Formats: sequence, structure tokens, C-alpha cells
Amino acid sequence: MPASRISVSLIFFICGCIYTNWSTRLPTIQSLFSLSNSTLGLLLLCVAIGSLTSMPLTGWLIARKGSKFATMLSLLLFCCSLFIFPLLSVTWHLATFFYIIGVFMGALDVAMNAQAVAIEQRYQAPMMSSFHAIFSVGMMLGALSGSFFVQFSTTFHFTVISTACLVIAMGCVFFLIPDTVKPSNEGIALRLPDRSMLFMGLIAFCAMLGEGAMADWSTNYLKNVLQTNAATAPLGLSAFSAAMTLGRFGGDKIRTKWGDRRLIMANSALALLGLVLALLVPSIWVAISGLFLVGLGLSTIIPIVYSVAGHNKSLPNGVGLAMVTTLGYFGFLFGPPVIGFLADSQGLRTALAFVVLLFGIMLALSRKIEE
Repeated sequence: MPASRISVSLIFFICGCIYTNWSTRLPTIQSLFSLSNSTLGLLLLCVAIGSLTSMPLTGWLIARKGSKFATMLSLLLFCCSLFIFPLLSVTWHLATFFYIIGVFMGALDVAMNAQAVAIEQRYQAPMMSSFHAIFSVGMMLGALSGSFFVQFSTTFHFTVISTACLVIAMGCVFFLIPDTVKPSNEGIALRLPDRSMLFMGLIAFCAMLGEGAMADWSTNYLKNVLQTNAATAPLGLSAFSAAMTLGRFGGDKIRTKWGDRRLIMANSALALLGLVLALLVPSIWVAISGLFLVGLGLSTIIPIVYSVAGHNKSLPNGVGLAMVTTLGYFGFLFGPPVIGFLADSQGLRTALAFVVLLFGIMLALSRKIEE
């Protein structure tokens, strides 16, 4: 396997690992700063604002300096961001810290996907799904390490993880590759998406909203709507996550055989079918199986959308990718709270039916993708 592919895989792993190590300590951070749930929610909004701020700007940076430079910069800054934590003493410090986390995480999300596109272009083969599979592995192992480090102070935990990831990152940056399309030094204004990028961005929005909804509400659905026990309820999310990882590891080969349009259509239909089964059939095991199908269906959609946007030749390097990433992030960050609002007013089953509608829209939009 080429060193550049291994290096970018490790960068995806680092991103997922740091994110989950940080998020597992949120209860501790809440206790340390005596935060209410509502205050913590507002602080987490700072992460979203930071990411949405940096994503379009990262597209502009890639267009000027290339994905190699943008990946190096955002990777090193993201690895170092947790070193700030010991300096925090009051709530507004924490808000600034959360915003910084969001800025660097959003920038790395765009940059590392642009570097993945550069590798696809160099080797003329789809690889994006496998990179996102490694990100999922990073999240899983990050959650496990977070569980281990909970016995230590947050400062010690963050220092060890950030140092380890920084060491790995320093080795990775030497093997990043330049983009096939050379960066331009001309001023490039931030742009609104054209028709093709708008379709891809809306597909990303629907897919990532569905992903966020499954992550945040599937356990609640099994426990409170289907009345399963506390030990069984998390199995739905486990099935969903396992299917996402498995689907991404095999997604590149299927993409080569089927093509982007056909695979997104099939996976949209699979996600739609899985969620309909989970909501309509009053069986715990059918619901868990349905959530597995949803995970399998969503697994390759975002990698394909990112890859297509990154290969768009009508836009400067990185700009198309920044567009669809930003639109997708809106769905991932703001979808679950919308589901919560609908659940309070209409019930969780009805609220999740809204996601079914979005999967139907995603299926309709996938028919408009050009081969």
C-alpha cells in the first residue's frame, strides 16, 4: 500500500480518535465548570459555529495553497488544540475552547478529504469509503480509550492523547501529496454551490441528518417506544455503527462495479427500507435489523459525495468539497435537535418519520446525479 494512502488513513484515524476522546470527557467538563445541561448545550453550539466558520475558508485555502498545506496546518493545530484545556478557568474560556475545537476539526474535515481526493486522482481508483471506515475505527478506539482514561484527570488524559496523535501526525505529513490541479494564487471569492453541487450538498444534508438522528435517538426509540430493556436498547446503535464501518470497508469495490449514481440510489433505498421497517414493525429485533440496514445504506453515501465534489473540475481545488461538507454539517449538527423538538410535540416515532421523508428526498436527488 502506498505510504501516502497509509498516512492519510492515519490522519482520518487521528481525527476520529481525538474527537471521541474529547467528547467522552464532556460529563467531567460539565462537572468541573458546574454547567447546567442548557449551558453545556449552548457551549456545544460553539463547536458547530466554529466548524461552519472554518469549512468554507478551508476550501478557499486549498484553492490557494493546496490540500497538502491545508491538511498539514489543520492536522497539527487540531492535535495541539487539547493542550489549551489546562489554561481554562471560567465559562467564557470554555466557550472559546469549544469554538477553537470546532474551527480546527471543521478545517481538518475538509482538508483531509481533499487530500484523499488527491490520492484517488493519483492512483485512479476510488478510496474514499476506506478512509471514512478508518475514521469510524478511530472513533470506536477513541471511545474505548476515553473509557480507560476516565480514571485520570482530564488534563492528563488530553495531554497523553494529543501528544500521541501529534507524534503520529508529524510522521504522516511527510507523505502527503500535492494536488493534481495546481493551486491558484489568484484571489478566489467564496461561492454559492452551482446546481450539481447543490444536489450533492442536499444529499449530504439528508444523509448526515439521518446519521446524527440514528446516533442520538435510536437507543431512545428502542427503550421508550418499543419498551425494550436498558441492556438491549443500545444494540440498535451498535448494529447501525457496525454496518456503517463494514459498508465503508467494502464500499470502494462496489463503487467501482456499480458507479456513483447507481450505488447512491441503491443505498438511499436501503436506508429508507431499513428505517421504515424499524418504525412500522413492532418488533425489537426487526427494529435492530432495520437500523443495521440504515447503517449499511448510509455508509458509502458521504464518502461518494465528498469524492464527487472533490473531483469537480468546474470549481477551484477544494471549493466544491467545502460546499458539500458545509451543507452536510448543517444536517449533522442541527438535525438531532429538530428530531427532539418534533418528538416532544408529536412523539418519537413520528419525529423519525421525518427522517424517512428525507431519505426519500435523497433517493429522488440521487437520480439526478450525472455519471
